[in-house]
Amino acid sequence: MATKKKSTAGSNETGHEYGISIEELETLMQTRDDKGIKELNERYGGLSGIEQKLKTNLLNGLSGDENDFSRRKAAFGRNEILLRSPTTFLALMFDALQDVKIIKTIIFGIILLTLSFYYPSGETSEGKGKPKEINVAWVEGIGIIIVVLVVILLTTFNHWIKERQFRDLQSKIELDQKFDVIRKSEIKQIPIKDILVGDICLIEHGDSLPADGLVVQSNNLAVDESSLTGESNLIKKHQSEDLFLLSGTRIIEGSGKMLVLAVGEHTQMGNIFNLLNAGMNNQNATEFQEVIPNNDNGTNNEDDSDRFKFEEQLTLSAKVPKLVNQITYAGIRIVMLIVLILLVPFLIEEFVQRREWNKKFCSRIVRYLITGITLLLVSVPESLPLTLTISLAQAVKKMMINNNLVRHLDALETIGCVTTICFDKTGLTTDGMSAVQVYVGEQLWHEVDSRANRISIPANIKEMIIEGLSVNTDYSSESVSSTVKETLPKQIGNKTECSLLDFVGALNGSYDEIRRNYPQEKFIHVYRFNSIRKSMSTVIQRPDSTVRMYIKGASDIILNKCTTILNQNGEIIPFSSIDYDSLEETVIEPMGSCALRTVCLAYRDFSPSKLPDWNDETNVVDQLTCICICGIENPVRPEVPVLITKCQDAGITVRMITGDNIDTARSIAIKSGIISNDDNNSVLDGKEFNRCIRSTPDGEIEQNLFDKVWPNLRVLARSSPQDKYELVKGIMASKINPTREVVAVTADGTNDAPVLKKADVGFAMGIQGTDAAKEASDIILVDDNLYSILGSIMFSRNIYHSIGKCLQFQLTVNVVIVLFAFIGSLIIKNSPLRDLQLLWIYLSINICLSLSFTMEVPTEETLKSKPYERTQPLISRRMMKNIIGHTIYQLIVLLFILLAGPKVFNLDDGSPVNNIFKPSQHLTMIFNVFVVMNLFNGINSRKIYGEKNIFSGIFRNPVFIIIWIVTFILQILLVQYGSYVFSCVALTFQQWICCLLFGVGVLLWNQVLNLIPLTHHIPELNAPGGYKPASPVGLNRKEQ
Repeated sequence: MATKKKSTAGSNETGHEYGISIEELETLMQTRDDKGIKELNERYGGLSGIEQKLKTNLLNGLSGDENDFSRRKAAFGRNEILLRSPTTFLALMFDALQDVKIIKTIIFGIILLTLSFYYPSGETSEGKGKPKEINVAWVEGIGIIIVVLVVILLTTFNHWIKERQFRDLQSKIELDQKFDVIRKSEIKQIPIKDILVGDICLIEHGDSLPADGLVVQSNNLAVDESSLTGESNLIKKHQSEDLFLLSGTRIIEGSGKMLVLAVGEHTQMGNIFNLLNAGMNNQNATEFQEVIPNNDNGTNNEDDSDRFKFEEQLTLSAKVPKLVNQITYAGIRIVMLIVLILLVPFLIEEFVQRREWNKKFCSRIVRYLITGITLLLVSVPESLPLTLTISLAQAVKKMMINNNLVRHLDALETIGCVTTICFDKTGLTTDGMSAVQVYVGEQLWHEVDSRANRISIPANIKEMIIEGLSVNTDYSSESVSSTVKETLPKQIGNKTECSLLDFVGALNGSYDEIRRNYPQEKFIHVYRFNSIRKSMSTVIQRPDSTVRMYIKGASDIILNKCTTILNQNGEIIPFSSIDYDSLEETVIEPMGSCALRTVCLAYRDFSPSKLPDWNDETNVVDQLTCICICGIENPVRPEVPVLITKCQDAGITVRMITGDNIDTARSIAIKSGIISNDDNNSVLDGKEFNRCIRSTPDGEIEQNLFDKVWPNLRVLARSSPQDKYELVKGIMASKINPTREVVAVTADGTNDAPVLKKADVGFAMGIQGTDAAKEASDIILVDDNLYSILGSIMFSRNIYHSIGKCLQFQLTVNVVIVLFAFIGSLIIKNSPLRDLQLLWIYLSINICLSLSFTMEVPTEETLKSKPYERTQPLISRRMMKNIIGHTIYQLIVLLFILLAGPKVFNLDDGSPVNNIFKPSQHLTMIFNVFVVMNLFNGINSRKIYGEKNIFSGIFRNPVFIIIWIVTFILQILLVQYGSYVFSCVALTFQQWICCLLFGVGVLLWNQVLNLIPLTHHIPELNAPGGYKPASPVGLNRKEQ
C-alpha cells in the first residue's frame, strides 16, 4: 500500500508537466462509451489533444529518452500490479496450528507431558543391584512435543514451498511476456512491465491487452471484453467510434495501434486486483492450484464443471490427503484396540482379582496411554503430503530448465495419465519455412528458393506478386537476411508469411519499400486471417486510383472463388471448374504429396466510384483472379519421429490435427511416424469427419457414431477449431473403454483456446502461440519444441513413482510397528518397542528417509510403462504384495528374537517383570534389527515395479545415500551410547553382525517376492499398465 501512495503523490507533482493527471486518465477510462467519447473530444481535444498532453507521437511513439521514461513512471506509475506481500513463515506456522489434526496432536502432547510428572520415582529400582528403567517419562513427553513441532514444521514448510513456487512461476511468466511498441519510429519488443503511458502498442488478433488505452488505428478490430464486463459479444473498435481499450481484454479479430493511457494498478483490471488484494489482506488462505487466473470463455460452464469434477478425482493433491485420513482413522482404531488389550487385563487382574490400589497402578495406566498415543503418532504418514509438494516443486523447477512453463500444477499430475495426445502441426515441423515451388503463368516451377531469378514470368505478374505479398501480410512479419553465408534468413513473425516475403526477395523485390508506399493507416479495409476464413485480404488504392484487393490463403478455398486466372502472357483468361479440377490434379495434389502447404495469391479490382459494402465479405471476396500458387515447405523436425515412437511406446496414442489439406497432412504424418504409408483409413478431413459423426448434415453429433470413428482416426486434415474441439470433447466423453481417455492437446491459435481449456492438459506454443492460447493452456512450451512433452510425461510419472515409493516404504514400517505392538501386547503385555525408540523411528525412517525418495531423477525407463489410470488407487497390487511380504518377513524376525532371542543369541530375557521394563540387550536387539531391516528395505522401496536390480541408479540420488548413511551412523551411536534414555544396552560385535544379516535378508527376501506372481487374491489395486487403447469399432468406407 505504501507503494501506491508514493505513486499517487508522484503523479500530483509531475502530472502537470504532461497537462493531464493520472486521476483524469483513470476517470476517462472509467467513463468510456458515448459519454467518454464526448468528454475526450470536448475536454481533451480528441486523440490529437491527448497526444500533445502526453508528449508522445501517434506515428513515431515515444522518443526513447531514459529521462522521459523516468518522469513517466513517476507521473503515471509502472505497468505492474502489486500482489499481496508473501505470507511469512510464522504466519504459515500459525495457519498450520489451526489444523484440526495438529490441534489434536498438540493436545495429546500436552497431556502426555503433564501426565509424565506423575510418574512415581519410587519405581526406578526394584532392589539392590537390579537396575531397571529409570524415570524418563518426562523425556518421552518432551519427545512427543518435538514430534508435534516436527509435524507443524512439515506442514508449514509444505505451504512455504507452495508460496515460493507461486512467486517463482509468477516472476517467470512476467519476464516471458513481451509486447510490440513503437519507439523512435522503430518497432521494438519490450517486456510488458516496461510499457509506459504514452507508448504506442501494436495490437493484433490473439493479443491480450497489457494496459488501458485508445485506438489510434483500426483494421477491422474486434475485442472480447467478457473478462471485465461479462458481455460475450465482440465489440467493434475504431478511432472514430468506440475507441476505448481495456487491459485484460482480448483482440479476436483485426489489428491496429493503441495509445496507452493507464498502466498497472491504475488500469481497470488493476482496480479489480486492488479490491481483491484488499480483501485478501484480511485472510491468510493460500491457493496455489491455478497459478494464473484464466478468463477465457471458450467453453461453457457445463464443460468446466465436468473438467473440475474429473480433476478432483484424478489428481494426487486430492488422493494423498484422502489416503492419509484413511490411514489415520485405521490407526486410531487399531491403537485403541491395543490400549484396551493392555488396560483391560491389567484392570481385571488388579481390581477384580486382587482388589488392591497402588500408586503404581496410575503410572502403568499413564504408560499405556503414552504407548498408545505414541503408536498413533508414528502410524500416521504425515510426511506424505510434503513428499507430494516437494516432488511437484522439483518437477516444476526441472521443467522450467527444459523449457516447459507449468501454469497449473494439477496438469503436472494429470500428464502422467494421458492416453491420447492431439498434436497441432506447428510443433511437428521446423521453425523456418520456404517457398520451394510456385505455379505461375500456367507453368509449375521447382526449387524456386534457390533459383527464383531463373523464373520467366511477365513483368505485370511479377509486380503483382511482389506488391500483393508485401501488403497482404502482417507488417510485423519480417525476413531478416543472415550475416552468415549459406544460412537461411531469420524469420520474425508468422513463418508462412515470412516464407512468402523470402520469395519476394528472391524475385528481386523489396517488401520494405512497398510497405513504406502503403502504410497500414492508408489501407481501405482488411479481412484478417482466422481459422474460419483461412485467408487474409487487404484493400489498397494504387497510384492509378484503382482500388485493388489482394487475397491469399488456402489454395482450395481461394481457387473456388476465382473466375479468372493470369496466363503465361500476363493476360486474364477464364477459369472454369474443369480448369480447377485439372489444376488440383496436376499442381495442388503433387505439392501436397511432397508435404507442401499450398497458398494461393489472387486479386480483384474495384472502381473508385463504385465501391462495395466492405461488411458484405461474401460478395466482396468473390470473382477473383488467380495470380499464383506457392508450395511452402515446412520440414518435419528431426527429433519428431523419435518423439512419436517414444510416445507410442509409452502407451499414448498420437493424433495430428491440422488445417492443411489432406495430402499435405498425410505426408507430414507419414514422415513423423504417426501413420504408415499404406494407412489410409486413419486419415479424414474436416468435412468427412463431420459427415461420419452426424446422421444428417445439420444434425447433432451422435456419440455412438463418433465412437466408430475416433479409435481409428490418426490424422484430421482441413479442420476448424470447432472440429478440434468436438474431437477432443468426444474422445473424453467416450465410454467404449472401461476408463475414460485422458487427452492432451497442443495448439497455438486464438481460436484454439476453447480446446486447450477443454482438454485434460493443454500445451500452448511459447513462440508462435497467441496470448489467448497461452492463457487457456496448462503448460507452455517455451521453445515450441514438442519433444519437451516427453520430459513432462517423465516428470509426471516420476511424481507417481515417488509417492508410490514413499507409500510402500512408510506403510511397511507403520504396519509392522502396529502389528508388532499388538502381538507384543498379547505376549508380554506391553509394546516391545519403547516410546522414545518409536519417536526415533518416526523422525529418522518415516520422515527423513521417505522424503529422500522425492529426489529420484526420472529416466526414460518411466516411458516404458503404460499411463496411469485416472481412477487407479495410489497403492498398486504389486506394492500391496511387497508391503504384505515384507511385513511378514519383519514380523517373523522380530517375533523370533522376542520369543527365542534369549536362548539363540545368549541374551538376558528382557520381558517385563510385574509389568516393569528394564533395559536389556534382548529388547535393544529387537529395536536395532527393526531399524536395520527398514534401512535395507528403503533400498528395496526405490523399485516398485518388480525390478530385480534394486541398486540401479542409486548414485543418481545422493540425498538418499547421505540420509541412509547418516541414519545408520546415528543408530550405532544411539544403541551403543543411548543408555537408559532410549532404553538401550550396548550390543556386542557379534550381535551387530546378526542384526546386519537380518537386514541383508530383507534384500534377498525382496528377490523372492519378485518371483511370486500377482494373483487376484491380492486386493484389486491396478498397477500402471492397466490402460488399454480403445479398439477400433468396425466402420468401413462404404458405411462412412
